[in-house]
Amino acid sequence: MRLFHVSEQPDIIEFEPRIPDRNDLDKNVGLVWAIDDFHLSNFLTPRNCPRVGYHIGQETTEQDKTDFFSTPSASHGLLLEHKWYDIVKSTTLYIYEFDPADFTLQDAAAGYHVATKKQTPLAIYEFSDLFSELIKRNVEIRLVDNLWHFADKVKSSTLDWSLCRMAYAQPKKTS
Repeated sequence: MRLFHVSEQPDIIEFEPRIPDRNDLDKNVGLVWAIDDFHLSNFLTPRNCPRVGYHIGQETTEQDKTDFFSTPSASHGLLLEHKWYDIVKSTTLYIYEFDPADFTLQDAAAGYHVATKKQTPLAIYEFSDLFSELIKRNVEIRLVDNLWHFADKVKSSTLDWSLCRMAYAQPKKTS
């Protein structure tokens, strides 16, 4: 298993555990977060870019595959707002690889792993063409004006999904 941390910072030497912002996690235990290789595509965007990531899981029905993917060979999807296109296009990301020994699985559907000890990266990779990196990973990319309708739809599907940085998304449209 390979584990990564994605950042816009090119020069992180060590990752110190930080107290999580999430209310469902212990506020007394600092964590270093990592993402596994399978889910890395959900994070190949600028940090604050709102996005809906989804992929085919063990429970995914044929109907959901048809409803959510227009390319039969795609297994991952990433939905972004149009207004983020130029920002994604011009962003360089640095992918820090960790030794997985100290990490435990925190969320299987999202691919999150956490460690409570300081981590030193094994390697650093620079990605300057994020759309090409996503396409290499067989990710179907969709650009929309508003993420919320699709976010609601994917949450009620049989796909595995991840909603990231939705606080930065356009407001939910009411009909």
